[in-house]
Parts: sequence; C-alpha cells; structure tokens
Amino acid sequence: MRIGALARRTGVSARALRYYEEKGLLVPERTSAGYRVYTEEHIETVRRIRLLLAAGLNSDMVREILPCMVDDGEFLAPACEDLIAAFERERRRIDTQIAELRDVRSALTGIISAGKALASR
Repeated sequence: MRIGALARRTGVSARALRYYEEKGLLVPERTSAGYRVYTEEHIETVRRIRLLLAAGLNSDMVREILPCMVDDGEFLAPACEDLIAAFERERRRIDTQIAELRDVRSALTGIISAGKALASR
C-alpha cells in the first residue's frame, strides 16, 4: 500500500509517517520510481510507535527500543531486561516534573489569590 492508504488505515497523517521514516522508526520498501510501499506489518509498527510516543518517549528513544518491544495483547512489553530499568528511570523523571509543576501551580494560585484579595479591598 502507498503512504495515503497507510495514513488512512492508521489514522496518522502522511506527514507524520514521513517524519517516522526520517527518524528511522518506519522503513518502507521503495518502488523503482521511488514510491514508498508499506505492508500490513507497517500498520502494527505505526501502532507501536504511537503507543510509545503517547507514553511520553521521544522519537530517538522509540527508535532505540522499538525492536525490543513485544505486544502482550493489551500493552507493549519490553522484551529486553534493561528496558524495564530505563522505563522506571523515565517514570521517576516524569514524577519529578509533576511535583515541580504542582509547586509552580501552587505558587501561581497564591499569587492569583493575593491579587484578587487586593483588588476587592
């Protein structure tokens, strides 16, 4: 199938698919005329890419770990042992960011409250 068909079947824009190819995440075959040709397997690859990106991983990390991921029917699961530790580190990094954002939100809420109190005097 061509890129437009893959885009329709996966719900991912052709532009995003070209980006995935540029980043080495998706490797289509090429016709002698240079057209991209995708198989049914590429549909599954795009689904896996989307799941990993939705988990907050960047495209460089996705490229690195994609070969080590297997589908357990509901989630993607790391088949390489060292990936579990890497995912745990990423989760801790995200937890730290969440805590920092909560602190920022709390400070902003205090500023807003003080401003409203001053304005109502």
